[in-house]
Amino acid sequence: MTETTADPVQACPIAPVVDLVFSRWTTPILWTLNEYGVQRFVELHRRIGAITPKVLTQRLRQLERDGLITRTYHAEVPPRVEYDISPLGRSLAPLFHSLAEWSPNLAEVDAARARFDATEPAHRRP
Repeated sequence: MTETTADPVQACPIAPVVDLVFSRWTTPILWTLNEYGVQRFVELHRRIGAITPKVLTQRLRQLERDGLITRTYHAEVPPRVEYDISPLGRSLAPLFHSLAEWSPNLAEVDAARARFDATEPAHRRP
């Protein structure tokens, strides 16, 4: 018997993109910056809502490292920091647009779940 180990990227070339773009808070941050433009930390936090300041800081650093956003520090009193979506981040806009167009299908997903839950024995549900 021959065992083959497939490279995960070759098995599903979009997996790294999904991991990068659709991690827990990345999408809301990128969406907000794409929709509203340059934002200060407090503005981003207010627009996104449920994210904690610590997690927002971590995600912003990671997105800057990934090249999806830019951080601009203004040396003034008091100091001002602004975040903007980078051209690389903006290149994701068509993907987000496609997902937004698909979102009405969520009603069908909810209906399918309800049908499944009504017919599936309780012991087999996750």
